[in-house]
Amino acid sequence: MTNHWSDIQNADLVLIMGGNAAEAHPCGFKWVTEAKAHNKARLIVVDPRFNRSASVADLYAPIRTGTDIAFLGGLINYLIANDKIQHEYVRNYTDLAFVVKEAYGFADGLFNGYDAEKRSYPDKSAWGYEIGADGYAVVDPTLSHPRCVYNLLKQHYSRYTPELVSSICGTPQETMLKVWETIAETSRPDKVMTIMYALGWTQHTVGSQMIRTGAMVQLLLGNIGMPGGGMNALRGHSNIQGLTDLGLLSNSLPGYLTLAGDAEQDYASYIARRTQKPLRPGQLSYWQNYEKFHVSLMKAWYGKSATAENDWGYHWLPKLDVPAYDVLRVFDLMYQGKINGYFCQGFNPIAAFPNKAKVGAALARLKYLVIMDPLVTDTSEFWRNAGEFNDVDTASIQTTVFRLPTTCFAEEDGSLVNSGRWLQWHWKAAEPPGEARTDIAIMAGLFHRLRALYAKEGGAFAEPILNLDWSYLRPDEPGPDELAREFSGKALAELSDPVSGAVLARAGEQLAGFAQLRADGSTASGCWIFSGAWTAAGNQMARRDNADPYGMGQTLGWAWAWPANRRILYNRASADPSGRPWDPVKKRLVWWNGKSWGGTDVPDFKADSAPEEGMNPFIMNPEGVARFFAVDKMAEGPFPEHYEPFETPIGRNPLHGNVQAISNPAARVFKNDLEVFGKAAEFPYAATTYRLTEHFHYWTKHCRLAAITQPEQFVEIGEALAKDLGIKAGDRVRVSSNRGYIKAVAVVTKRLRPLTVDGKTVHHVGIPIHWGFTGVAKNGFITNTLTPFVGDGNTQTPEFKSFLVNVEKV
Repeated sequence: MTNHWSDIQNADLVLIMGGNAAEAHPCGFKWVTEAKAHNKARLIVVDPRFNRSASVADLYAPIRTGTDIAFLGGLINYLIANDKIQHEYVRNYTDLAFVVKEAYGFADGLFNGYDAEKRSYPDKSAWGYEIGADGYAVVDPTLSHPRCVYNLLKQHYSRYTPELVSSICGTPQETMLKVWETIAETSRPDKVMTIMYALGWTQHTVGSQMIRTGAMVQLLLGNIGMPGGGMNALRGHSNIQGLTDLGLLSNSLPGYLTLAGDAEQDYASYIARRTQKPLRPGQLSYWQNYEKFHVSLMKAWYGKSATAENDWGYHWLPKLDVPAYDVLRVFDLMYQGKINGYFCQGFNPIAAFPNKAKVGAALARLKYLVIMDPLVTDTSEFWRNAGEFNDVDTASIQTTVFRLPTTCFAEEDGSLVNSGRWLQWHWKAAEPPGEARTDIAIMAGLFHRLRALYAKEGGAFAEPILNLDWSYLRPDEPGPDELAREFSGKALAELSDPVSGAVLARAGEQLAGFAQLRADGSTASGCWIFSGAWTAAGNQMARRDNADPYGMGQTLGWAWAWPANRRILYNRASADPSGRPWDPVKKRLVWWNGKSWGGTDVPDFKADSAPEEGMNPFIMNPEGVARFFAVDKMAEGPFPEHYEPFETPIGRNPLHGNVQAISNPAARVFKNDLEVFGKAAEFPYAATTYRLTEHFHYWTKHCRLAAITQPEQFVEIGEALAKDLGIKAGDRVRVSSNRGYIKAVAVVTKRLRPLTVDGKTVHHVGIPIHWGFTGVAKNGFITNTLTPFVGDGNTQTPEFKSFLVNVEKV
């Protein structure tokens, strides 16, 4: 999330697309209502369903699920063709002037370098900028070079005409053009739009590219880095933000550092590859500090055992033999019988992962399964026959299941990280029941037993366990405050300013922030982006000062935001090249005061870099500017392209005839899953999943009041489809995919309308996700019985939002 919840009040226009904030984030949606009430903001909702967000929108546009790139690609074409872009912003702050290599190409749905057998682009060498004799990227400020990013962008999206986009998306062309026209108004420097998205964008095989397309729209309009602007990811709950920040994805380290690949056995090469040198003169390229962050992390983990002589323990880290051991790969390996045991901590995979039949079969092939959770989950009882809801042969399942009851967040101190990157400390409200213990105590107990076994008996690759530093006051249950101080960071030796010689921190003192981290082993920080959350002045996450002196909703004294308590990322872009805010009256964020950068927020910039020095706002990129052309960073290609869901109701991609490019050619898909994708002839309706306000994932199945407010599993079908099938409201229906079926009550609604897509009528079916066969709520079917086992090419997030079903009256 580039901005934050309360900043939404500064928007002139709010686009909710790929989410439903009014229902899924009702508290956060308050800031949309504030923008409408006090800023006369307009609200646009683009969604397959006329949801509660749409019910208070100024404009609503229906769209076929999975076609958002086509809709946004058409918008990009519209903005360029009608000269509705923020020219000074894009010329100075984006890569539109950069010249791309001559070898780059795109034809019939595929970028160059595709390997059909591997279903990937192993050679992305042509996806880059031309590099001049001076070592810098070649640019053409006139934008006349045929291979400058501007002209390639214009060419790529010229195919996305209103007629074709309307045909792909099913959005009536008149409605679509009205939405585009309204969005185009925010190309003015004094008008700002924010985009709010959630799982409706991420849970597709092209989810990452959907988000990128939205970001490209915002760049063309000059809305990134602006108050009331940005790309705002609405997290379903704080754990999702925190787990990615702390590197719990299999290919990540804390703070978005990355694990090495199998070929990266040399430490110096590993660091050099990630220490990106500036691609243009005078740019900061802040990842030049990568080694400082990495070494400080290793010192936090391994203490005195991590030394320059052993490359700071680099060789104790795993080296990935595949890009990622994500959940899809892990469960596929489990399904093949190649994994013996599985720790399941705080989530419910049989309900949360696609294709319940495959996930259940995989769990049944384990020797042991450990469940760490405050509540009984469907996964912990995957072996139990619950009739039609979980029809398994219990006697044949030999998996030993261990249940370890944990505390919940209200029964412990700690911090939560919200959508807007705010770390907010919370305090223990109650003692846990029974034998419940904190996750920290359970993991600490496991660690001590493993280390004792390695010390006594030896074993393969014992060093990463034996060398871990564990110098906590309570080794059996380190305190949340200790862990928070550890991830924030401390000095291991006296730190001095390299210029003035002044002492910055003495050995053992907490650091002020990540700018003090060093690559010489004199600092330790468990997560560099969290550095500064707990300083010598104390716990910054516990602050509760809601003062807002500029009336911009920044409240810098409330909790602490990563990085550096900065509330809006890339905020240097809120000012023009001379350092003056684009809108000095209503949209002042940061500005140059003649000596330094200051303002209503912590500047996301080098504080003393004068505007005339030419440093650009996007300081993490080696270019110094934002990318329209993603170079080699995305699995599918440098520009987002519309690809159909793997289960497409129209069976082709109207943008190109190449059968390899109907669906994402670089998606995560396994061979044994290709055969269970459904076809429209048998499963003619487009289905999508969503959440309900009254249910919180699978927790509220254990809450009697929540079970009363939503007493029985239902699916939504439109009036036209209901009429065709002879279904009335309240009838029970059977919804099936090529992987299984569920039964539920039919809610016949006006919220889902038939769409005309590629000359065909497409009906949507809406399916809430929350039911299962455990808890006090009435038993229901697990929605992911229906969903396909296929994921996004970059994040591997499953395609929960677009698949095919059939509907029959029971």
